[in-house]
Amino acid sequence: MLAVLLCPERATVTNLICTSGGQQHDWSAHYRLYNRSRVNAAALFEPVLEEILSTLPRGAPMVVALDDTLLRKSGTHIDGVAWRRDPLGPPFQTNLVRAQRFLQFSAAWPLESGAARMVPILFEHAPSAKKPSKDATADQLAHYRECFKQQRLNMKALEEMERLRAVCPPDRRLIFCGDGSYTNALIIKNMPERCTYIGRIRKDAKFHHLPEITKGRKANGRPRRFGLEALTPEELRTDESRPWQTVRAFAAGKSHDIRVKTMDQLLWRKSGTKHIVRAVVIAPLGYRLRKGSKLLYRQPAFLLCTDPELDLAQLVQYYLWRWGIEVNFREEKTLLGAGDAQIRTPQSNRSLPTMVVAAYSLLWLAALRMHKRGDLPVGIATPKWRAKSKENQSLPSSGDLLRTLRSEIWARSIRPGTFYHFMTNSTADKKPQKLSPSLPGTLLSAA
Repeated sequence: MLAVLLCPERATVTNLICTSGGQQHDWSAHYRLYNRSRVNAAALFEPVLEEILSTLPRGAPMVVALDDTLLRKSGTHIDGVAWRRDPLGPPFQTNLVRAQRFLQFSAAWPLESGAARMVPILFEHAPSAKKPSKDATADQLAHYRECFKQQRLNMKALEEMERLRAVCPPDRRLIFCGDGSYTNALIIKNMPERCTYIGRIRKDAKFHHLPEITKGRKANGRPRRFGLEALTPEELRTDESRPWQTVRAFAAGKSHDIRVKTMDQLLWRKSGTKHIVRAVVIAPLGYRLRKGSKLLYRQPAFLLCTDPELDLAQLVQYYLWRWGIEVNFREEKTLLGAGDAQIRTPQSNRSLPTMVVAAYSLLWLAALRMHKRGDLPVGIATPKWRAKSKENQSLPSSGDLLRTLRSEIWARSIRPGTFYHFMTNSTADKKPQKLSPSLPGTLLSAA
């Protein structure tokens, strides 16, 4: 796991062995570690989950973002590889790529000014059921249909939500945030106790008010389960009779005043009559490509929440935190190479990517614990041209953490003695000075 964070090349098993200094020893034990299911994924993420739970204030909920990602593969005999829809493709054309599918949960570590850092607490291989050949028997087809139901991504997500609810303290409320693919009847109807779901919904979703209870007279037929039809999210957004509300939320490095509309005490046809939901419309924020340019807008967001009593400002803020899981996906693939390993067996494809993501989680766990104590590691001086966040300057990026870790590990080997001269900042002067090249600084910055 340390070699994953230190490896400057692709995170293949061979490169990880060489990074850890084992290139002159027997390498078979490293392959058997992943090939024979000797990696316990729950034990890897257990300290991360315990630390996040201990950090949260008493009575505060734990916000968990859930989403799936693809690790692209080119081999045809790799376990779990199938044709998947490319999420990075253009909206007017559905592109297909060969890839593995993984399910990830990331928990929020709250920071100052309403910000939060999402830390992965689960990374599970979620392949689809393998379709039998065209001459399969009736029993094989029936077995495939049953496996297809059990291996659906929503069913896998629901199982992990129930497992997370079981390991968390019963008095700690869990709030799950997902995109539109997880906002469906299966997730909402089977939501565990003391859990809330916040997710995207279609702009033409059909809602109903609660049915009216008639007293004093007997109604014919069965009692009504749904009341009158309510406004759709798009109709709510364009209805001028309903005013906008303004809430304060943190997003994109600073706090914003966000305009929202909401409807409470609603029933959704797909979730049934046992779940009273709330619809929220978020107006798009304006932005400029450059100073003085035209003010542009993005698309509005339509949300559904299974807790009508949840504070509106907290609801919006919790869902804005969900974007952190997308940042996790990018850093796990680009910085650590979660899909670089050239492995084929089912056990290896479950354990090795999980180990890479667990190393990423433990790296951020150590950084957040130091940030909580106000004692961040003194690493390499950042370039002067790098823009610094005004409201969250003390929290480094994942690249800064990796460079700092590599400087701590490699510094003694490059130059014995202290390494303080590498971190000293030169005083600003009006007249530029000739700078002497630093071999260690160049090496560690490039790594």
